[in-house]
Amino acid sequence: MRTQIDFSPLYRSAVGFDRLVGLLDSAARYDTTPGWPPYNIERLSKRDDESGTLDSYRIELAVAGFRPDQLTLEVKDNVLTVSGKKDEDTTERTFLHRGLAERNFERRFQLADHVKVTEAELANGLLSVTLALEVPEAKKAKQIAIKTSANVTQVLEAAE
Repeated sequence: MRTQIDFSPLYRSAVGFDRLVGLLDSAARYDTTPGWPPYNIERLSKRDDESGTLDSYRIELAVAGFRPDQLTLEVKDNVLTVSGKKDEDTTERTFLHRGLAERNFERRFQLADHVKVTEAELANGLLSVTLALEVPEAKKAKQIAIKTSANVTQVLEAAE
């Protein structure tokens, strides 16, 4: 049983956060994500404005048994979708125990604004997807120079 959270007070007091509240609401309502394939989300670095380092992350999915041509990565509307589709096995086999999950899957990850997929690599049964937060120049903080007026300085000195 899930506890339903009422976000309506936020709608009354916060302006411009409706997309964020909508994401939280939908995540709370529709969290029926299957547990397969297992995955990790790792922060590789934090943003450091002085050195120019950006936030970067890695998502690792355990996709043993999948070839690169059976995996698809797609980013649309800030959602990263990773899917795997196995070829049909027409071979007749008799299993005494079947513990390997050889089924198709689709995993979705909601990405923040300006998070871009920079690389994807498949090695040793792990699909590693590297992401970076790339804030556009227009969104970065800017320092504003303060001008002084020579006339104001002269007037102040004359008044003393």
